[in-house]
Amino acid sequence: MSYKNSILLGTIGGYRDRFHQFQVDRTFEERLSIAKSIPRTHGVEPVYPQDLGHDGSGAKAMKESGLAVSAVNVNVKTEDKFRDGSFTNPDAAIRQEATQYLITAMDLAADLGAEMITVCPLIDGWDYAFQVDHIKQWRWMIECFQQAAAHRDDIKICIEYKAYESKNHIILPSMGRTLHFCDRVGAKHVGVTMDVGHALIAGESPGAEIAVANEAGRLFYIHFNDNDRGADWDMLPASVHLWETLETLHYMREIGYDGWVAYDVFTRSGDNVEAIASTFEIMEDLDSLLDKIGKDKIQQLIKGGRPQNTYRDLIKALL
Repeated sequence: MSYKNSILLGTIGGYRDRFHQFQVDRTFEERLSIAKSIPRTHGVEPVYPQDLGHDGSGAKAMKESGLAVSAVNVNVKTEDKFRDGSFTNPDAAIRQEATQYLITAMDLAADLGAEMITVCPLIDGWDYAFQVDHIKQWRWMIECFQQAAAHRDDIKICIEYKAYESKNHIILPSMGRTLHFCDRVGAKHVGVTMDVGHALIAGESPGAEIAVANEAGRLFYIHFNDNDRGADWDMLPASVHLWETLETLHYMREIGYDGWVAYDVFTRSGDNVEAIASTFEIMEDLDSLLDKIGKDKIQQLIKGGRPQNTYRDLIKALL
């Protein structure tokens, strides 16, 4: 299987946590130039408004780079005005502004030749009991996405769910709740970005969630990374969950997934550009491992339902 590899442009710039700055800050143009130099890169995922500008002025540099755009990532969490929520903010004017971000990003995506936008509503949720009105939050969220979906139906809206961070509880924490939300919005072009790391910290099996989302007709985009299920560490794919990652790739084959695959991999050790290049190689090698095991053998192991045999044979395939 050949993957359409996309780089989240933030992964080759500077980033920080509560304690340290990791990697060096790079301009949008610098990151585009670096992305072009990384083997196996087919496209990038720029951020609106941080990369593309509130007025869309960054689209010019994006086009001049010659790189394809997998999706426009809509950031509705880091600006101070979204401190109390974006799509669930009690202030209707802020909710409208967040919705306009989606609408503007959809138009930019169309202009850049992309088929979708992706948004992770990490600021929409709560930290404490009795902190928010859950009935109103849910209704506001639906209304915002209904308005954005009505703007145009040729650009998909992909929702990236996450269990927590930056709120202790996020309004869309799981695949099941996100699919239910999509149904409540009621638009066929509203679906899911399945982030493997987010599935892991939600206690999910990524392969199973891919199967469910595909059956619902709402699996639009996939992000790969890994973590220890304790936090979203954005580690190299398969560095912790080798078999779960391999199973995820197996189900991508089973459903015939031929869409974009992006990589939310942030390294705190060594060079971040090298880490993305290694990520692409890792995915290619995992794909080769699936070929080595063989589809028939995998189906035989699944049908047999005996882990003692399954893992004996899977580990032998590594030798």
